[in-house]
Amino acid sequence: MALFDLPLDELREYRSVRPEPDGFDDFWAGTLSWARRAALPPKVHEVATPLKGITSYDVTFSGFAGQPVRAWLNRPAAATGPLPVVVEFIGYGGGRGLPIDWLVWASAGYAHLVMDTRGQGGSWRGGDTPDPDDSGAGPSTPGFLTRGVLDPDTFYYRRLITDAVRAVETAAELPGADASRIVVTGGSQGGALALAAGGLVPDLVSAVVSKVPFLCDIRRAITITDSDPFHEVVRFLRVNPHVAERTLNTLDHVDSVNFARRITAPSILSAALMDAVCPPSGIFAAYHAIPAPKQIEVYEWDGHEGGRSRFDIAALEFVDDRLR
Repeated sequence: MALFDLPLDELREYRSVRPEPDGFDDFWAGTLSWARRAALPPKVHEVATPLKGITSYDVTFSGFAGQPVRAWLNRPAAATGPLPVVVEFIGYGGGRGLPIDWLVWASAGYAHLVMDTRGQGGSWRGGDTPDPDDSGAGPSTPGFLTRGVLDPDTFYYRRLITDAVRAVETAAELPGADASRIVVTGGSQGGALALAAGGLVPDLVSAVVSKVPFLCDIRRAITITDSDPFHEVVRFLRVNPHVAERTLNTLDHVDSVNFARRITAPSILSAALMDAVCPPSGIFAAYHAIPAPKQIEVYEWDGHEGGRSRFDIAALEFVDDRLR
């Protein structure tokens, strides 16, 4: 993909002009309150793996509406005492896979909680968490971005973002966790969930790491890229133009820019200038909305890989500097 978005000097000045929807805070406060009332204590049990330096646990916690969500917890095997916890969210279509898929953060000395993604895992790294509320809730196009999109209450991402917040709250309760040092991280869809969790439970989050995040400045993104997942919305509205405003209003309720405005933790983001999946202008809009200390790593020649291992190293150094 060639350069297609704004030039870098304009990206560094770009702000989203879209106001957040009325009742945004009340919508999310009510959703999270409901999930907390329905929550049960997490279940944690050790699993056998060939790994010698890492101990792995299978975790089940209560997500949206108290529904069970699976996760892996990896810890350095030799660790003693409470550890800072990195809560990681997964990219679009992926599932939690196996504990051996998630070694970086535990190898760096952190407890690492990897949240499975409800209803996903059919495209890469299989998942183990169904979506009990996936009843259709009206028409949608294949994918996840238009499931239940006619109303914020029925929208798929209401459930997934709630799961992400509950994962952070669960991390704070786990045995051997230092609840005063919790990091949220992820790439693409996972990066959007990290921004959402950082904005919805800022009192629990000590640092935010968001690699080429999804769901940023959505109304602009769907008009400048033909790549999925954003193009799912275009295909849906092409067939259903009469519900465009309802659809866009629902999407406003999960726009990463709106969550970014509420983040109080130091944050690091990445943007890739040739990324047609998550356009850089949206990422810069979310970045500029964060009122806390922040930095952004820009990869001029990358697409959606967004810095690859170079960003992983930058993220590790960023978190180490802030937590240790």
